[in-house]
Amino acid sequence: MKNVLYVGNHLKNSQSNIGYSAVLGPLLEQSGYAVRYTSRKTNKVLRLLEMLWTTFSTRKKTDIVLIDTYSTQNFYYAVLVSRLCKILKLPYVPILHGGNLPHRLKHSPKLSKQLFEHASVSVSPSLYLKERFEAFGFRNVVYIPNVITLENYAYSPKTFDFPKLLWVRSFSKIYNPTLAIEILHELRKRGSKANLTMVGPDADGSLAEVKAFADALDVEVTFTGKLAKSEWIALSKNYNVFINTTNYDNTPVSVIEAMALGLPVVSTNVGGMPNLINNGVDGILVPPDDKVAMADAICALFENPSHAAALAVNARLKVEQFDWGKVRGLWDEVLRIKQ
Repeated sequence: MKNVLYVGNHLKNSQSNIGYSAVLGPLLEQSGYAVRYTSRKTNKVLRLLEMLWTTFSTRKKTDIVLIDTYSTQNFYYAVLVSRLCKILKLPYVPILHGGNLPHRLKHSPKLSKQLFEHASVSVSPSLYLKERFEAFGFRNVVYIPNVITLENYAYSPKTFDFPKLLWVRSFSKIYNPTLAIEILHELRKRGSKANLTMVGPDADGSLAEVKAFADALDVEVTFTGKLAKSEWIALSKNYNVFINTTNYDNTPVSVIEAMALGLPVVSTNVGGMPNLINNGVDGILVPPDDKVAMADAICALFENPSHAAALAVNARLKVEQFDWGKVRGLWDEVLRIKQ
């Protein structure tokens, strides 16, 4: 049995969606790995200290360390934990999250080199990030897609009477939630009966701004706050389009989940999205921050419902490759690596 330490934001609070450790970790446990997690601390300083202490104190019981790695402040957590792993001679694997990591590679080259060059491998959930890392000279990157347990996502055929839009993400400026409000407003101006529900916690204070913006445009939007995964999956049956409005992205689990559930996806064409969605085949891609293009794409689905249904079927077929039964072997290969 291999002992894995998973370092990431293993938080459980109203301000954040569950981290990837809460998805991948239990699947590794089911597959026979012993997994420890750090950290659940909400305070950022205490979180970092616990990450470092757990890495040090469990060093003799740890075979390999997984480190969730983001482009924002959490990038520094990954750098510091990786340095400690190097000192302790512990093999570590950064798991790359966030479509804006190439910006970090460009603007923090020394720290990026320290973090990624000494890793056993880095795991990229998108070919986009793998290619961008290779362009910066990092060759030890392997592609393993974000994983879902497909049996948890019942495919639900949709009725395309009028747009019932679903948005699922944290309320954060990087995800451009105000665009969802603009899209609804644009559809209403065109005489559509469209409605919108936005699901997710408030990550950076954006929720209040989005609510105020909806009020200013006089459009009614349902805000559910953070929901458990099972809750928003059940809610999704009432909707017929999933919109992804972000300005930067990788291959978000929420979009993969929407594809599994039978929701046609209309997304901004950023980051790793073209690697996830084949435009016009299993989803629709439009330029970022363009309410007219997004509204046009949504209207086109309802003018041709058979095409909308075909997109949903194709999307479900595509994401079957992300089921744990097919992805597990790739993780087994990574976790067998020793420095």
